[in-house]
Amino acid sequence: MKKSLSVLAAWLLLWPLAFAQDAATYDDGIAKFKAGHYADVIDLFSNAIANPKRNKRYDEDLYFYRGQSYYFTNAPDKALADLDKCLELNHYNKGQIHWFKARCLDKQGKPAEAEYEEALASAGVNNKLTAQILADRAQYYSRHGNREAANKDLAAARELDPSQTAVVRNDPANDKKTTQVIVKKNTNTAAQTPVKKQPVNITPVTTTPPAESAPQPAEETSASARLVASITSEYKDEKRYALVIGNGTYPKSIGTLKNPVNDATDVTTELRKSNFEVQLLTNATYVQMREAMRKFQQNLTSGPKDQTVGLFYYAGHGVQFQDENYLVPIDANVEFEDDIVRMCFPVQKMVLANMEQTNSRMNIVILDACRNNPFPATTRSIGGGLGEMKRARGSFIAYATAPGSVAADGGGRNGLYTQELLKAIRKPGLTIEQVFKEVRMNVLRLSGDKQFTWDSSNIIGEFYFKIPQ
Repeated sequence: MKKSLSVLAAWLLLWPLAFAQDAATYDDGIAKFKAGHYADVIDLFSNAIANPKRNKRYDEDLYFYRGQSYYFTNAPDKALADLDKCLELNHYNKGQIHWFKARCLDKQGKPAEAEYEEALASAGVNNKLTAQILADRAQYYSRHGNREAANKDLAAARELDPSQTAVVRNDPANDKKTTQVIVKKNTNTAAQTPVKKQPVNITPVTTTPPAESAPQPAEETSASARLVASITSEYKDEKRYALVIGNGTYPKSIGTLKNPVNDATDVTTELRKSNFEVQLLTNATYVQMREAMRKFQQNLTSGPKDQTVGLFYYAGHGVQFQDENYLVPIDANVEFEDDIVRMCFPVQKMVLANMEQTNSRMNIVILDACRNNPFPATTRSIGGGLGEMKRARGSFIAYATAPGSVAADGGGRNGLYTQELLKAIRKPGLTIEQVFKEVRMNVLRLSGDKQFTWDSSNIIGEFYFKIPQ
């Protein structure tokens, strides 16, 4: 018995190290993939997959990147096997998986039209990926002599992404000659002029003035117009990126939440109307959240310095543990307190820290995650609600309820907090501070003074979700 306990203790001590090694292998493989070292990715991830003690939560991405690496090293049969495994594991990026399956079939000389159709259907609202698939299918059609379909696809790709002026496959392993799609030259110079970026406020809100309202004095109207013009000019080139996550379909042991997916979906719609480029994840696993965070950080890093804003929104279960707030993925399997560190997503260390190390002038973090402890069996060190975090540079952090307090899941389509947040960000002319003051006032009123929202800020400068009218 003592021997069994000592073996168990040794295993528990080594478990965190194993998890850290899995994460390091994953990160190393991604770096090699981005550098184009595809043979190294295959070796590294094949060894990881062959390890029976690996953290299998990484499997879907191990197969995802190894499959693409097989394609680029001219092994389409192995690539197809890995890509099918990704679909079996329900990898979130199904558009790219079906796209690479189409390219594999094309490389094998087999019909690929059905996979291209699946890829386009799975890409959904990801315009950049859709444009890439269309441009690639245009090349496929061109090689098969279907010039009309090729031109149609390329035109559609260029409409979604003007940078798609030619078909580029980045495919050094493809032994077929790359044929550039021929598109009739457009002699209409006006049509070739780049489309100007629209101002931040894409959907102006109009109201009908009272019948008896007096007209504004000309001087006041002129000053107001100059202010609006000045603000519009200041923010017209601002790049805005958001990562939005809504987790609700948890196992019974944690507790299902009915609002977060709706909350995340609706917040995404409103942010896109405010000129944000949004990544949306719903019912996300730990690996999916990690990969999305990586892409989010890359976007913020590539944005223009002092003209980039990052926004992270999360709705779902969250816990406070050892002075850190953790977001709970749907695949979290927490039986002991120290499982939280391995299975859940840290906000301070992963979200705020990564956003801070970029070109963003302002980092906005919105957490609608202050629900009751989802791990009642591990209550000794878990605080109620979420804790107030140390602010990162240029950060605005908003909580659905005050630190240490909890809020219930809502009874309608949205939770109470997000319901009022959606209303507030639709209003033009409110600074970010005014938006969250309005949210706090309305949530407090509608909850019967039970739910007091909280925000913490060290931002410099102004931010408008919707610029003044």
